[in-house]
Amino acid sequence: MEIRVLRYFLTVVREESITRAAEVLHITQPTLSRQLSQMEDQMGVKLFVRGSRKISLTNEGLLLRRRAEEILELVDKTEQELIAQEEQVEGSVSIGCGDLRTVQRLPELIRTFHEKYPLVTFDLYTATADHVTERMDRGLTDIGLLLEPVDLEKYDFIRLAGKETCVVTMHPDAPLAAKEYITPEDLAGVPLIMPRRASIQSEIANWFGEYYNKLHVLMTSNLPAGSAVMANQQLAYSINTCGSVDFWDQTKLTYRPLKPELSATCALAWKRQQPFGIAAEKFIEHVCKALQK
Repeated sequence: MEIRVLRYFLTVVREESITRAAEVLHITQPTLSRQLSQMEDQMGVKLFVRGSRKISLTNEGLLLRRRAEEILELVDKTEQELIAQEEQVEGSVSIGCGDLRTVQRLPELIRTFHEKYPLVTFDLYTATADHVTERMDRGLTDIGLLLEPVDLEKYDFIRLAGKETCVVTMHPDAPLAAKEYITPEDLAGVPLIMPRRASIQSEIANWFGEYYNKLHVLMTSNLPAGSAVMANQQLAYSINTCGSVDFWDQTKLTYRPLKPELSATCALAWKRQQPFGIAAEKFIEHVCKALQK
């Protein structure tokens, strides 16, 4: 399977037409059709459903589309890193993180690094720790700011000072907004939005104790932003970390701390023995020097 043909394939998917894709790629329609047919023959699967006006993807085609996008993202990133192997440090550093208060540690690290290496740019990718570590393992993300508990066996890391505290997010007019803090008993029987991460659910289950079996979990959410919309509409109360609550409009969405407190630490991590581009290598060195003083 050639990278060039994968790019052809994704162009056809985007244009929904072999004819239009051939025009975009500046090749003939028969040449493009032949390349795609050969790819289907090589893999032994049918990738397209050819309709009268446009083409669509089979299940196998949908899977290839997802994998092709990941492969080409990695190829493009690798090419950028190889180009950046010059005396003048340039390139891109990819950082993965969740919606965490600890993200507020990143701007100063990036600012001081950028002053030294102004040609380096940054790509900030927001997702759960599980998704970020998956991207780190595939080489798509250089550094992850990870909410624990998380398996750090394969990574070098610096555990950051401070903690991420869990809160209950709600509309200001919600009944529980009248309370100073929220206990497990307060949440028994009310509709809840829980974090999707299994490890975080386990921590919350321990916090609820005997009230766990009385919970009414309406939905799960991978990041606080989505659950905040639901909480604003008074669909449910959302349990999540403080994250970016400092920047919320408290007239539309508010939060209350848990009692007893439920909190976790964060680690800034990168894959052990991973070959990085020069920009990422320099940034990791910068982070270690700044945080381990």
